[in-house]
Amino acid sequence: MLVIVAPGQGAQTPGFLSSWLELDGMADRLGRWSEVAGIDLVHYGTEASAEEIKDTAVAQPLLVAAGLLTARALFPDEELARRLVGAVAGHSVGEITAAAAAGVLSAHDALTFVRERGRAMAEAAAVTETGMTAVLGGDPEEVAAKLAEHGLTPANNNGGGQIVAAGTLVELEALKADPPAKAKLIPLKVAGAFHTHHMAPGVKRLSELAPTLTVADPAVAYVSNKDGEVVASGAEVLARLVSQVSNPVRWDLCMETIEQLGATCVIEVSPAGTLTNLVKRNVKGVATLALKTPDDLDKARALVAEHTGEENAV
Repeated sequence: MLVIVAPGQGAQTPGFLSSWLELDGMADRLGRWSEVAGIDLVHYGTEASAEEIKDTAVAQPLLVAAGLLTARALFPDEELARRLVGAVAGHSVGEITAAAAAGVLSAHDALTFVRERGRAMAEAAAVTETGMTAVLGGDPEEVAAKLAEHGLTPANNNGGGQIVAAGTLVELEALKADPPAKAKLIPLKVAGAFHTHHMAPGVKRLSELAPTLTVADPAVAYVSNKDGEVVASGAEVLARLVSQVSNPVRWDLCMETIEQLGATCVIEVSPAGTLTNLVKRNVKGVATLALKTPDDLDKARALVAEHTGEENAV
């Protein structure tokens, strides 16, 4: 069983789309999507600096566009893709990529949604200086207690003892000065306390946008960040995408579900690597591939054929 996953904010690196835009039609497609996203995706995917693409309003549309672009490179035939892929999942903003891959949203509506999501979250983040820090290791109960002590939210549970703490910069500094025993802290390159109450204004804005979008029920199993459950209703997927902005990401539960569904192969769309690394550590016996550049396409196609039984699948 083949699962396609899409990464979240922080996975982007300068120039990561340059090699993809050398493929026929890709630069034109990204140019058309730029009009919907309201930013020059070609520039931000090829020439922009790390600081420029850290901007939430830039990073989020760029990540969704990149995921859809590289998924299309692997699966030019969308209908065939939905027959071959057993499940999809995304981390945070990657859930929008997954929703489009599953047929819940068109590429146009996915980019419309993420455009407003990125802007709303950037505006919410500007109200108070906030951020996120990965907490690696330590006793889970002690980590939870220490975050609560400093007023922080466990915004992401990525499995394998990796929790992402989110809150104000003052609260994160207090955690740095008083960390949980045997835990390593890594500040993340994001511009706000995502998936916390600090993002509530973004939920309101997206709630107003949602009724203007066209949704369909997922054509493949859609695994939700909220609780790791498979969601069969397109309307429910969209409702969860709205509320997800201020709710924690439970990637640990998504991986449990991926394993329970019987996954044998997980391919991560660009900018790939983060989620396949987590899957490798937490889901045993599953083949993984990070689709980083077009050079990875042949290996990805071989894996698709091997794990779907379709020799000429893509």
